[in-house]
Amino acid sequence: MGEFAPSPFLIFVIAVVVLAVFLILAGVKTVPQATQWMIERFGRYTRSLSPGLNLIIPMIDRIGVKVSMRETVLDIPAQDVITFDNATVTADGVTFFQVVDAPKAAYEVDDLERAITNLCMTNIRSVIGSMSLDDVLSKRDDINDRLLRVIDAATNPWGIKVTRIEIKDLSPPTDLVNAMAGQMKAEREKRAEILTAEGAKQAAILRAEGMKQAAILEAEGRREAAYRDAEAREREAQAEAKATQDVSAAIAAGRPEAINYFVAQRYVDALGQIASAPNQKVIMLPLEAASVLGSVAGVAEIAKAAFADRKG
Repeated sequence: MGEFAPSPFLIFVIAVVVLAVFLILAGVKTVPQATQWMIERFGRYTRSLSPGLNLIIPMIDRIGVKVSMRETVLDIPAQDVITFDNATVTADGVTFFQVVDAPKAAYEVDDLERAITNLCMTNIRSVIGSMSLDDVLSKRDDINDRLLRVIDAATNPWGIKVTRIEIKDLSPPTDLVNAMAGQMKAEREKRAEILTAEGAKQAAILRAEGMKQAAILEAEGRREAAYRDAEAREREAQAEAKATQDVSAAIAAGRPEAINYFVAQRYVDALGQIASAPNQKVIMLPLEAASVLGSVAGVAEIAKAAFADRKG
């Protein structure tokens, strides 16, 4: 049995089949999700391949730059920045960007990430250098907004969209931090002293208001008491005058017995005042009730005699 010797035609057919398979495999491209591939024909950009299954012309078209369409995070290195008032701070940041036009991002700029990094660093120096140290430390949101507007406008021709820029850390020198801490401590002590003084002032005002109200109420009480005392004395005087008038009328009418009560009352009042005097002395008086009644009867007899003479 002889050896099998392929004919030239068979070899040609096999070669054509292998070449066809190779060309088919070379012309079919599968692009991953969120990625675009640039197609170059004889070194010139022609079109972009979208995610999925795509066909190209083998040996003529080739894959150029592969561009990711996902949002990318880029760290900005730390750098020393001089503020408007000649204070040195160390600042770093982070940038978020996304490619919106793949051909521009691939061909308009060389090394896109390095270009964005340098652009962010220079604009951080510009923005922070135009602000004082106090504004830099207290207005970080304003710095982020200004950086976002400037860098987004500058990178627009590159086919990217800068979505966010954040300053991660701002570190003043150690001596400046110590000075700021001392200033903050002094400011807080000042506020505490002011609050203490305000509290003492309010307490003094409230005490003065309370004393004023107490004095007013006390004066009103004294005025009311004086008014009541005067009214009582007036009524007592009126009652006494009325009693005197009634006794006088009774005497004038020929009823001398009405004077007995009046004279006895005066007599008893006089004895009470003598007994309650601080310099008490021994005084001989007719303190027996019979003596008092006898005195009253004697006065009554005198009054009767007077009335009898008047009638005669």
